[in-house]
Amino acid sequence: MLRHFLGTGLLFSGYINPAFSRTFGTVTAAATKMSLDQAKKIAAFKAVDEYVRDNTVVGVGSGSTVVYAVQRLAERVKTEGLKLVCIPTSFQARQLIIEGGLVLGDLEQHPRIHCAIDGADEVDADMVLIKGGGGCLLQEKIVASCADQLVVIADYTKNSKKLGEQYKKGIPIEVVPMAYVPIRNRVAAKYGGKLNLRMAVAKAGPVVTDNGNFILDWHFPEGGDFDWDAVNRDIMMIPGVVETGLFVKMASKAYFGLADGSVTERSA
Repeated sequence: MLRHFLGTGLLFSGYINPAFSRTFGTVTAAATKMSLDQAKKIAAFKAVDEYVRDNTVVGVGSGSTVVYAVQRLAERVKTEGLKLVCIPTSFQARQLIIEGGLVLGDLEQHPRIHCAIDGADEVDADMVLIKGGGGCLLQEKIVASCADQLVVIADYTKNSKKLGEQYKKGIPIEVVPMAYVPIRNRVAAKYGGKLNLRMAVAKAGPVVTDNGNFILDWHFPEGGDFDWDAVNRDIMMIPGVVETGLFVKMASKAYFGLADGSVTERSA
């Protein structure tokens, strides 16, 4: 189910800020060509405004789009006096929460979360997500599983009909280091494609996650008709697999910021 909304930092759901109109005149979203960062920002702001309520616990995801979500959370706490507890999904998220002056919490004290707001590398027509491009898939999935609602925020390049249509870096699989070779071989033998051990950029050797594990990026065969729920469960049964970047039947809503300044919303 898709709905379409006008939106920039000053335009939401067809509403134009009066101060903006007085200063600059009324403009249409189509008149503005937005950068990807601006598209991320309008999606993040709209999600925070529509889902975050006073006296609730909020899961804070990871990645570039979440930066804007935390910015908006901090603004609302300051202007509206909201009382929130924020649960991070990574070291990056933890630092964003602290730098934003928000209340940092954990799952020991707050095992139930009202909503988790997170990005995605790709979202298909069935609301199946690929996550983990930044290496935080395990903690992201744990926090999402504790949330009443998982809300996805992204720019328009993450919106696809089928997985792999736009995102070409594969599905991340977090694995115990000693097991990456047999896991790589088993997944390739059963489903095809190629699995690459993700290598670090600023250090020699593989990427090591916040949990001390390796990541295999599975470049699955293009054009395949996969039952992602079954694939996810099957891969998770391989000894040594810690988690996959397939988020199936988890997201309840997705917001995509578009290049013309509008926001498209998709519901599960």
